[in-house]
Amino acid sequence: MSTIPLLAPGPLMIDLAGCRLSELERERLRHPLVGGLILFARNYESPQQLAQLTTEVHSLRSPPLLIGIDHEGGRVQRCRSGFSRLPPMRRLGELWDRQPEAARLAARRIGYVLAAELRACGVDLSFTPVLDLDWGRSTVIGDRAFHGDPRAVSELAGALVDGLHRAGMAACGKHFPGHGWVAADSHVDLPMDERPLPEMAADLEPYRRLQLDAVMPAHVIYRLLDARPAGFSPFWIDMLRTELAFDGVIFSDDLSMAGASFAGGIVGRCTAAWQAGCDLLLVCNSPDAVGELLAEWRPPADPRRARRVERLSPSTAAVDRAALQDDAEYLAGVAAASALVA
Repeated sequence: MSTIPLLAPGPLMIDLAGCRLSELERERLRHPLVGGLILFARNYESPQQLAQLTTEVHSLRSPPLLIGIDHEGGRVQRCRSGFSRLPPMRRLGELWDRQPEAARLAARRIGYVLAAELRACGVDLSFTPVLDLDWGRSTVIGDRAFHGDPRAVSELAGALVDGLHRAGMAACGKHFPGHGWVAADSHVDLPMDERPLPEMAADLEPYRRLQLDAVMPAHVIYRLLDARPAGFSPFWIDMLRTELAFDGVIFSDDLSMAGASFAGGIVGRCTAAWQAGCDLLLVCNSPDAVGELLAEWRPPADPRRARRVERLSPSTAAVDRAALQDDAEYLAGVAAASALVA
């Protein structure tokens, strides 16, 4: 198989139908507009199969495509059989209420396990941590949130990020500026947050406190501030870049979700998210939409955005899966996760 050299990653992150690449998928992953691949549970059978898949994907291009996955723990854990079971982040928040220092240590260790296991199978990035506050209103967030207190969220997420970094994985905070207040699920609806900016100070605090490598805005409209969802909003993207001085990658959330319908068809959605300032655009569960984009969408080249995306790729070698069994930090993390899952 020949590797295609490309000067920079493209602005699209697309997905696959199953556990092995089709010829059409190989062709699409080589397309200049594509800069990454996102995996789902349907793409996973075993650690061995996942490693084979990611090796093939990485071999398609040089530099290799970024491979990401939603692997937070709890109900959002795409790889299960053969992976450590990770708790929902709320368990860490409950531990924080009793023993803050023990919760920070557990979060760091669990972050290490999360990243080390994925990296051992060739996955570069997990879309974690969730920084949404648990306001008790959102079922789609629910126990994915660490806590309702922004200080607890910042401390626990910061410890988890430290664990990710120790295993050589970047961190992506989501869903900026906060999805926890709205009850609607942006996968199937377009949520509306009616609060003025001063009332959102707590939601924004983790983004002010943490050093993140990437951020994913919410498919939520904050009506008093902008009529567009955050991922399409120059107001919110500018806040990230200027007021919060964030120079990492801004991902769009999945542009095939109902929460993205604001911008029309898939070409309009990608154009709007790109023009607002998103660096890497997710288009998932819609192969026809991917085909339409690759045929019709022609965004202007932006080397600065491409360089941001390149920085997300791990710069250190992953620990071999077998060698993890001799890694004291990994074993401590597995024990910490098991204690909180039980």
